[in-house]
Amino acid sequence: MKTACFVSAALLLAASATAAAQSTAQCPSLPSDSGLHWEQQAQTDFIVCKATTEDGRPVLNMMLTPRDPDMLLNRSLRAEKGSFAGESLHWYKLDMGGRDLPGLESRRITVVKLDKNRYAQIWIDAADTGELGNLQALTQTLNLNPSTLAGGDH
Repeated sequence: MKTACFVSAALLLAASATAAAQSTAQCPSLPSDSGLHWEQQAQTDFIVCKATTEDGRPVLNMMLTPRDPDMLLNRSLRAEKGSFAGESLHWYKLDMGGRDLPGLESRRITVVKLDKNRYAQIWIDAADTGELGNLQALTQTLNLNPSTLAGGDH
């Protein structure tokens, strides 16, 4: 009986390790020279990827989901053009209800429809406009595998 419990526990640990290994591979690969690493939170129907700097500051965030985030992005807040996973996009300045808060000039958000039932919501919290430009350029290089999206049609 003890052997059966041990084997069951070992199989559960192996399954957990396999699931953890698969889930860490769901965020797009970051370039090794970026100085960033992903922290990932996978839920049943979405994945949140948070890229943090070496000192732990989150700078690039991404939610991959099969549902349209249905965000109202005001055309008057459009900023730079860009791309992600081969799709064109516009970055938007954050709408803080007319308030001009410190640091807003280096923050952006966008939503990209990747294909049927596949969306990426991306937001950047850069320290300054130079870092903002670097992070926007980085997002253009990220490769998003079709199997990355939980619950998406493939």
